[in-house]
Amino acid sequence: MNSSKVAPGEESLREAPSEGELESVPSDEAGPSWASGPPSERPPPLGQEAPLPRRCHTDCLEAPLSRSFQRLGYAVGMHPWLFLLGPALLTVALGTGLIFLPKEKENLEEQYTPIGSPAKAERRFVQGHFSTNDTYRFSASRTSSEANFASILVVSFTASLLEPGVFTEVSKLDQAVQALKVVQENGTQILYKEVCAKYKTLCVPPNPLLYAWQRNSSVDLSNLTFPLHDMNNHLIYLAGFFGGNVLGQSMGRSQRLVESRAMRLLYYLKTEDPEDSERSKAWLTHFLNRFNDMKSSLTLEETEVVYFTSLSRQLEFEATSKTVIPLFHLAYILIILFAVVSCFRLDCVRNKMWVAVFGVFCVAMSVVSGFGLMLHIGVPFVIIVANSPFLILGVGVDDMFIMISAWQKTSLTESIRDRLSSSYSKVAVSITITTITNVLAFYTGITSSFRSVQYFCIYTGTTLLFCYFFSITCFGAIMALDGKREVVCYNWLEKPDPKYASLKKSCCLPFGLSPDEHGEDKHPMNLFFRDYFGPFLTTAKAKFFVVLIYIFYIISSIYGCFQVQEGLDLRNLASDDSYITPYFNVEEDYFSDYGPRVMVIVTESVNYWDGNVRQKLDKCMIKFEENAYVDKNLTEFWLGAYIQYMNNSGNDPNDKNTFMNNISGFLKISPIFTYDINISSSNEITSSRGFIQTIGVSSSTNKKRMLLQLRGIAENCEVPLMVYNQAFIYFDQYAAIIENTVRNVMVASTAMLIVSLLLIPHPVCSLWVTFAIASVIVGVTGFMAFWNVNLDSISMINLVICIGFSFDFSAHISYAFVSSSETSVNKKSIEALYMLGYPVLQSAISTIIGVCVLSAAKAYIFRTFFKIMFLVMFFGAAHGLIFIPVFLTFF
Repeated sequence: MNSSKVAPGEESLREAPSEGELESVPSDEAGPSWASGPPSERPPPLGQEAPLPRRCHTDCLEAPLSRSFQRLGYAVGMHPWLFLLGPALLTVALGTGLIFLPKEKENLEEQYTPIGSPAKAERRFVQGHFSTNDTYRFSASRTSSEANFASILVVSFTASLLEPGVFTEVSKLDQAVQALKVVQENGTQILYKEVCAKYKTLCVPPNPLLYAWQRNSSVDLSNLTFPLHDMNNHLIYLAGFFGGNVLGQSMGRSQRLVESRAMRLLYYLKTEDPEDSERSKAWLTHFLNRFNDMKSSLTLEETEVVYFTSLSRQLEFEATSKTVIPLFHLAYILIILFAVVSCFRLDCVRNKMWVAVFGVFCVAMSVVSGFGLMLHIGVPFVIIVANSPFLILGVGVDDMFIMISAWQKTSLTESIRDRLSSSYSKVAVSITITTITNVLAFYTGITSSFRSVQYFCIYTGTTLLFCYFFSITCFGAIMALDGKREVVCYNWLEKPDPKYASLKKSCCLPFGLSPDEHGEDKHPMNLFFRDYFGPFLTTAKAKFFVVLIYIFYIISSIYGCFQVQEGLDLRNLASDDSYITPYFNVEEDYFSDYGPRVMVIVTESVNYWDGNVRQKLDKCMIKFEENAYVDKNLTEFWLGAYIQYMNNSGNDPNDKNTFMNNISGFLKISPIFTYDINISSSNEITSSRGFIQTIGVSSSTNKKRMLLQLRGIAENCEVPLMVYNQAFIYFDQYAAIIENTVRNVMVASTAMLIVSLLLIPHPVCSLWVTFAIASVIVGVTGFMAFWNVNLDSISMINLVICIGFSFDFSAHISYAFVSSSETSVNKKSIEALYMLGYPVLQSAISTIIGVCVLSAAKAYIFRTFFKIMFLVMFFGAAHGLIFIPVFLTFF
């Protein structure tokens, strides 16, 4: 992040030091430095012994670090080619790790759901205690994991699709789908009827009412009930199969279905056997390839059709990574242009245009090295890591700007090694502090419960370390080599050929400029902050408006924090033009009333024949049914049906032997419950399950509340219960995301505070660092809601990044303020802005440019990264350049 690093080399408003001070370390006139301070506290020249400090100031760390960098700069200046070629060869060696970029599919569940989530333990229990059979008795609600399926949503153009004409059109669509066949390379065919999930000998109908109508077209579509419909004394379940409904009078547990706008067709395929599953996936792939052509050939006139499969999420997610690749080139071009403009001088001697270009390549080398090293040691590469180079590109050039600025303050009359040694001593603590804080901010993300966040933080943190290493070695060597060009060019201008003297002067020093021999680099932007912006900001009227703006900012941010949605919407893993986007939109519009069908599992062996136990169990089931997120009319539990069966047959349900011996006869009459009762070899019911139907859980907030409330009811029940649905694997992120975000932010903030106390031990600085971190995080989180960004594993990464940026901006500004020798607070504020205003602005702009190309990405995960990084940099820079300079004058 390296934002707002101290830009050495800017003129100070303080008094100029003596010549003796200039010999030992750059003066304040040469610009602010973390190594600046009273002469007695500054590092001595090479070869001289430092006096023992009377007190332990920041100098305890600053001075030794500055001296070490002084020696490093001297060595780089002496042997530039060694320090240039060494990192280049290291990059080549580590870059070979890129051949290990994964080619296999990324597991979405593993990367984007919490590690050790309760639902994963619940799934293991279900898989270990309940079997299923998708070749003879398939039941979608009884599967422990997502089955292979294809789903088609049909939306009528008219008010209702409950018309024979619409059903005829949908029936043609259904027949065309079931007629699809895959021809394999060996000539064999895969037919739908061979891979479909079956109930007894027939494929599970894609829609129960459509199936009944296809068998008997005289079915009265105007006399239906919902969500249950009695069809010839056989109840068919319509919830989830029809949406956009208009319901009429109540008829027992159901209501009359007056109108229905949408219908779902669900084609379940075999999943359990690995060979069957592969054949099913081959059919689904063929379905995806052929669907649009098939739809066109049918010329549907009454309906609109959208589709989705169990493979779609994975396939579309993988496709999003390809959409961002062309943006890499654009990002590098923009950063190079920005670097060239920032470092361009009319003085051809001091012009650092080509140095800036090579500096950007040094950042690219760090990306190759960091990624290569991680791939060599086996750290998984996930798609959101593709965001990292954009961030590093914008952040990495900050060190370059700092070092160039320090170099520009050195005199052409000095030797290359002395100039580089002096430059290094100025920037040592600055770039080290910002690197430490930024890397720490990322490495705290390793504590996250989301693997995708962990891997992103590991890759980015490690690459930032390479950025730091290459800045002080490879880029320093580039500056040293360019320094030789400066000397040659300067001598050439000083003693030109008389014939071409005027031409050389006009080309290399236009507008009558003279060579900047002594390093008096007065950048116009620094003068702007000193002469215009600073004085304006410290006027009474400006302060009043700044306070008003901040009050509006913080109130808006706090309000936004309560509006932000939690969790990663799975449709956002695909690109905007994906076919799954309209599918999810239709599903949200028409099928959001009914949520997943949830298993209620008795996890231990209990005495079901004991009336007291059954009463406790009934009490728990009633609590589930009374919950606002449960439809009490759609509960299904084998025990109630079995007790009724026992009573009807005259058997005593309270006798153990009678109870256990009659179960087999009951299951022959009600085979649907066959896989709901787990009976051991010793004739004990070790576990069993029932089902409840959830409603009104379309939003992430309701999903989280439903999940927590149902688990709470199960936990408080006197009978050992557990609730589970395969969707809970993804719902757990809603419950975990806030806890993870708060923990990561707290850990990172604590790390930043410790660093600030160690390296800038001034209580005022620590106070303002803490204030700025909290204020920027609240602002970014709040404005996420206004920009339609959810709080998910992707945005959580950016909030961690936010801490590093807000630390950099606030720490440098507040430290410059409290370190100022000016007598009035306004002058202190102006001096801090003069020294740091342009570096803060430069840092913010470079980072925004690095990630701005992601705004053009067609995928949510990349666009979100841009949005939050823009908020982080905008609010961070606003705090550094406006809020903190004003607030410091009040306190």
